[in-house]
Amino acid sequence: MISIVIPALNAERTLVPTLAALVSGATEGIVSDVVLSDGGSSDETRMIADEAGCTIVTGPRGRGGQIRRGIEAAKGDWILVLHADTQLGDGWERDVATFIERERMRENGPRAAAFAFRLRETGWKAVLLERIVALRCLILALPYGDQGLLIPRSLYRQVGGYSDIPLMEDVDIVRKIGRSRLVMLRTPAETSAERYRRDGYFMRMLRNVTCLTLYFMRVSPQTISRLYG
Repeated sequence: MISIVIPALNAERTLVPTLAALVSGATEGIVSDVVLSDGGSSDETRMIADEAGCTIVTGPRGRGGQIRRGIEAAKGDWILVLHADTQLGDGWERDVATFIERERMRENGPRAAAFAFRLRETGWKAVLLERIVALRCLILALPYGDQGLLIPRSLYRQVGGYSDIPLMEDVDIVRKIGRSRLVMLRTPAETSAERYRRDGYFMRMLRNVTCLTLYFMRVSPQTISRLYG
């Protein structure tokens, strides 16, 4: 039913639990295939994916291009793009199946969906960030890539797919999809807090807001990547 596409680069530390969380979907017949799109890993990422039965595609580094290549290799009519450090919460396969079934009965055109944001960490900083992201999704309808993106192939083609850009590819495609065609699912997508611990919560949040502001000011993703990538 759905193909899962995972862009990855040196993701050996996080890939195993990400793949493990998908087993329930395969068992229930929701997942038809998993594609790992590698951007030149020098660790055991490809070996882990191969042992898990993933289809592996390789190419230049850059998440937008990696996702495009992964989707080209995927088999399903529905695509779920998932970061290599993001684990879907319990019951995700039921949430996805229900959404897809409702879409099949809907007559007003296809829609995409994203998951609720969760950090794999406890504490007030993590809770605050989760609430800020929930507010951003509510007001701006702007989930980021670490919340996953479930999209029918027909809509993916209609909006022109992911742009082959080094940064902001997630914001770019969500804007092309548009608020009226995007649904937020209840199941959480739990992502690694490593970047926030490493950079500091405030500095990481400031970086993200700065990148988003520059993007909306029409600064090219290539320039943003050179400054903040």
